[in-house]
Amino acid sequence: MTSATTRDRAEEIVAAIGGPENVLSLTHCATRLRFELKDASVVDRAAIEKVPGVMGAVPQSGDRYQVVVGGAVQSVYTQIIHLPSMKGVGSGQSDADVKAAARSKARGKVAWLDAFFEYLSDSFRPLLGVLLGASLIIAFTAVLDALGVVDFRAADKSAGWVFVDAMWRAVFYFLPIMVAYNAAKKLNIDPWVGATVMGALMTPNFISLSDPTAFADTVCTTNATLGTQSCVADIFGIPLQLNDYGGQVFVPLIMVAVLALVYKGLKRIFPENIQMVFVPFFSMVVMIPVTAFLIGPLGIWLGSGLGSGLAWLNGNAPIAFAILIPLLYPFLVPLGLHWPLNALMLMNIGTLGYDFIQGPMGAWNFACFGATAGVLFLSWRDKDVQMRQTATGALAAGLLGGISEPSLYGIHLRFKRIYPRMLVGCLTGGLIIGIFGGVNTSVFAFTSVLTIPVFSPMPLYAIAVAAAFAVSMTLVIISDYRTPEQKAEAAAARLQAEADLALEAARTGADATAASADAVDSAPTAAVLAPLAGTIVPLAEVADPVFSSKALGDGVGVAPADDAAVLEIVAPVSGTVVTLPDSLHAYGIRTDDAVEVLVHVGIDTVKMAGAGFTSAVAMNHHVTAGQVLGTVDVAAVRAAGYDATALVTVINTASMSEVAPRPAGDVAPGDVVVDVVP
Repeated sequence: MTSATTRDRAEEIVAAIGGPENVLSLTHCATRLRFELKDASVVDRAAIEKVPGVMGAVPQSGDRYQVVVGGAVQSVYTQIIHLPSMKGVGSGQSDADVKAAARSKARGKVAWLDAFFEYLSDSFRPLLGVLLGASLIIAFTAVLDALGVVDFRAADKSAGWVFVDAMWRAVFYFLPIMVAYNAAKKLNIDPWVGATVMGALMTPNFISLSDPTAFADTVCTTNATLGTQSCVADIFGIPLQLNDYGGQVFVPLIMVAVLALVYKGLKRIFPENIQMVFVPFFSMVVMIPVTAFLIGPLGIWLGSGLGSGLAWLNGNAPIAFAILIPLLYPFLVPLGLHWPLNALMLMNIGTLGYDFIQGPMGAWNFACFGATAGVLFLSWRDKDVQMRQTATGALAAGLLGGISEPSLYGIHLRFKRIYPRMLVGCLTGGLIIGIFGGVNTSVFAFTSVLTIPVFSPMPLYAIAVAAAFAVSMTLVIISDYRTPEQKAEAAAARLQAEADLALEAARTGADATAASADAVDSAPTAAVLAPLAGTIVPLAEVADPVFSSKALGDGVGVAPADDAAVLEIVAPVSGTVVTLPDSLHAYGIRTDDAVEVLVHVGIDTVKMAGAGFTSAVAMNHHVTAGQVLGTVDVAAVRAAGYDATALVTVINTASMSEVAPRPAGDVAPGDVVVDVVP
């Protein structure tokens, strides 16, 4: 019954919005469906607002439309996008795409740098879920390894534990294909072409070329510094350097940037009616060889050269090395250039019996996790549910599994203010390690909390990573990870969601009292008083479409005088305060005889985040009619660009025998503006 009702509601909303053919894309926030339409003029707002569970329909600029649903928005959204009639609608623009487009319009002074970080971020953000999933599997195995249950570095593990390895390695090994898909989508070309080009270099056929016993014209050599093997095959007389591209992300990022030029050039050459066949065909024919012969080896050479340089630096300037490693890693990891260093770590353990890279690297990792912890703290404080979930998962994957990618791709690359603060933590940890003689380890380990005991000297390593963590976290908490604009946008979205949910709760309470109200044959008229001084405005004439449509009940608006400054807000009725958002711009009061009255001071003033408002009461307080609830700085509201009209409505109008607004005229606080017969 519930699913059928939900499906009916979804179909009614889509029909009223103009049908699936009118929908370009659909996303949602915490409480609202957000439609991007072909033509917003065909929307039947009255029909939308009659749909059960819909609290209002709000036109936006252009052809955008919002439908206020409340806490059930996720289920309604899911039901809508799974309607047969909506198949394929809006598939080109997800909620993340919408936010990325918004970010691109608010770039800083160095536009190319912002574009570069957006390219990296949007190439990885869609992978956050599987990265977190794989990272938690790694965290689980790290716990077992730390407890001595199984040695995950051993070569003779049982088939069962090898299978467990496959569960997380699948994500990291095939990361190049996933990144290529997302990067191509970011650059507005066919993402499957990008994935196919990268996938060609990871097929068993390509990998088999590295076997000199199978191909006589394949020659393999060993890198003396890194201990890695490099093979070259003869392909139609042209030497091809063969590499294992599993886990590489620098290569697909470069490849897709070149592919975008080729793909878009081909689209200009071929007519539209044959582009579907020939553009992908020629893109593959050109880019697979270019990637195999040029781009792929270039990425590997760059990483290998970096590893050799670091080995030289550690031997000649160990203090500088200990500082440089944690400062370099924040830039190496997003590009995938940190992978060759793993080979150097393993070679050190095999030849020297210890490794000198993982200790300084731990300073970077814990600085990264500290920045994530700072974000988590702020998201708890600001009630940012989505960021709180992202930061919680990323921090768990980091502290338990030593995996930084979820933090980087899910948070740090999205908010560029994090990097300078994180680098201070990296510098702090690296400086401590360098000054006091360095840190070594005899095993290859993920740098997590669980693996601290494998480093020597352990006290030095523990102090260094703790300092890196604490400094990054403190700096992020003190200075925030968002720009003032991003912070204001997030606060406005959160407060709007709180207001929507509060109104939903008020309406739900009103529905619950409807049955008892119907049982009352007669009752004395109740008076709803003016909350502040001003002039009565008919509700149909106010500038807020949700209120003017009476979706939140019948009532009036009270417009303060032009010269009004700070005004007191008084209780319109006696009862219990059931709604009071953090923005202090609205009060919901339920009377003893179940009349639900809402006072909403100003239009869109939720975006002021409480600036200009004070409150003298709290949730669940009992107030009497005419009692001061708080104040509003009318001048500040108008200076911020908002309408200061106070809206007074009876939320459960449908449950009343009569709700009669008084005619236009001047009123003082406490004058009757609405008569109600319960």
